[in-house]
Amino acid sequence: MNVLFASTGEKPEFWVPLLQKLLPAERFFAWPDNNSGDIDVAIVATHPRGALAGLPRLKLIQSLWMGVDNIVADPDLPRGVPVARLIDPGMVAAMGETVIAHVLDWHRHFWCYRGFQAQKLWKRRRQYLASDRGVGILGLGELGGGIALKVRAMGFNVAGWSRRPKQLPGVFCSTDLDEVLSRSDAVACLLPLTPHTRGILNKDRLQRIRKDGCLINVARGGHVVIPDLLALLDSGHLAHAYLDAFEPEPLPADSPLWAHPGLTITPHIAALTEPRTSAGKLAENIECIRRGEMPPNTVDFAAGY
Repeated sequence: MNVLFASTGEKPEFWVPLLQKLLPAERFFAWPDNNSGDIDVAIVATHPRGALAGLPRLKLIQSLWMGVDNIVADPDLPRGVPVARLIDPGMVAAMGETVIAHVLDWHRHFWCYRGFQAQKLWKRRRQYLASDRGVGILGLGELGGGIALKVRAMGFNVAGWSRRPKQLPGVFCSTDLDEVLSRSDAVACLLPLTPHTRGILNKDRLQRIRKDGCLINVARGGHVVIPDLLALLDSGHLAHAYLDAFEPEPLPADSPLWAHPGLTITPHIAALTEPRTSAGKLAENIECIRRGEMPPNTVDFAAGY
């Protein structure tokens, strides 16, 4: 089969050699070389506009990321071609590490002590037990479900929200978002970005988080209504927020968010796709297509992810 690597977000020189070792019988091409349109599988992240049009043999669009909102929003997306999300064990592990690091940074007041250090101020904050805190996880899929269990194992009280009912041992699971937020001191967003979740973290929702709590957004920038978040930080209702995703990206240099004392900003690095752990998953999906089977984790276009 002919495989096209079409991505501006990932570099083919890191991926193609690994994939060629796993799939020596396949032929690989890097955009803009699309072998005159004779492509069976397209591997994409942030793909160039129009890269997927004019590929009549296309049988699979394979994302290099777990999020697929940039793919499903493409007006030139070929109709009827399945889109597969990438469930990368390395990415799952990295996302868990990031969320836990932010939860602990807030819980142990390290964000605050960094400010004290800048002021040369010797001052202590009250210490809390993990069992004193509630942590809300928005999204209980491959990422959120595993993170909820890890945070629970650390002794925190964990509540998780999902669109469909879920059950996780030791975790309060609910389809009622307001109930989950009201149980939470810290809230981590791991939702897919869809028309239903865009702007979901607005003033009404954010103020349901317990006072002096924090928001951790490691999903997409479109989930958070930034003016509402800043208002709740400035009022003192929320103590801190950790933002890893923005609209637009990169975050402009003149954005006031960079200097806001209530924010910790990272450049969309909560979990990067790791070629060493994910190349095998890509190869498995391509082999599924060769056998005429549907690969796992394909997008439900009605749901948007």
